Amino acid sequence: MEPTDWPAVHRIYADGIATGDATLEREAPDWDHFDRSHRRDCRLVARVEADGPPVGWVALTAYSARRVYSGVAWESVYVAEDRRGQGIGRALLEALVPASEVAGFWTLLAGVMVENEASLALHERCGFERVGLMRAMGRDATGRWRDVVLMQRRSSRVGI
Repeated sequence: MEPTDWPAVHRIYADGIATGDATLEREAPDWDHFDRSHRRDCRLVARVEADGPPVGWVALTAYSARRVYSGVAWESVYVAEDRRGQGIGRALLEALVPASEVAGFWTLLAGVMVENEASLALHERCGFERVGLMRAMGRDATGRWRDVVLMQRRSSRVGI
């Protein structure tokens, strides 16, 4: 992901937010915030054509500032509305896993709202397992409390 990808990435993120089931965020951040909070070596985009705009993205944020958790990160994956169900999310996660291992991550976490069946299935296909249910983690844009499934993928190569 390059700064020039940001308009498309921002639009894809905003489309995900608009579904009401992708995140509790109410608006996509600006580039400066996104750039500061997401690791540069573990943020990727998918393109249909090599020089075309991104149709999906995946990125990691730190789980904690504590050193003991330096190999744990939160993962986010979003696919353009008109490209969902075409394997793009899976391709992004399958590219992220080795990139995250090269960067020293032994655990990837994802928080997926219980209603987001497509994302739950995608993560399970990519080696994540459900490890818990976080009840009433936050309110959505309508004010409704939402439950989030905590998913984890543990590396078989890093941190063993």
